[in-house]
Formats: sequence, C-alpha cells, structure tokens
Amino acid sequence: MLDWNEYSKSVRARAGEFGALAPEAMSGFRALGSAPQKHLSPKMHELIALSVAVTTRCDGCIGSHVQAALKHGATREEIAEALSTAIALNAGAAFVYTARVLDAVDAFDK
Repeated sequence: MLDWNEYSKSVRARAGEFGALAPEAMSGFRALGSAPQKHLSPKMHELIALSVAVTTRCDGCIGSHVQAALKHGATREEIAEALSTAIALNAGAAFVYTARVLDAVDAFDK
C-alpha cells in the first residue's frame, strides 16, 4: 500500500507546480471545491466525495477526502458505510479501492 502521508505531500507539491504553470486552471479547480455547502454537512459532503473518489479510482482524491472526512468527525464506521455505497454502484473495482481508503485512514488517523 501507499505511504499516504508522503503521497499526499507529493500531490500537493505537484499541484503547486501546476498552479504556477497554469494559474487560471488552478483557480477554476479551486472554485469547484469551494462552492458553499447549503444543505449537506461538511462531513456528509466528504463522505460522498470519498465514495466518488473510490468509484473513479483517484488516489489523490482519496487522500484528500479521507483527511477532510476525519477532520469533520467521520468515524471508520461512517467511512465504511459510504464505501459500501460505492461498492454497490461500482462492484469489484470499488471493493478493491476500499482497501486503499482504509489504508489511508490508518495512515492519517494517528
């Protein structure tokens, strides 16, 4: 499995490099993630994002949204329930990626 802390640092560093090369694109990307949440709690938003990250097989998204979900008080059980939804919608591929999410939870929840 990945060293999630190092991987997340590397993704953030590369994102910074990309931002310097393409500031308009980075600004647009940041705007997508900063839309005001009117109806969902931050924790629910992150649990949904985590499920989507699993179905799209995005390791960088998994790292980011695991950290944010934990920050907003998500429990391992809540994360597992959200992942169950991803598995139901994406079957085997999502099931394999749940192992990656649990590995990331262990790495960041220390």
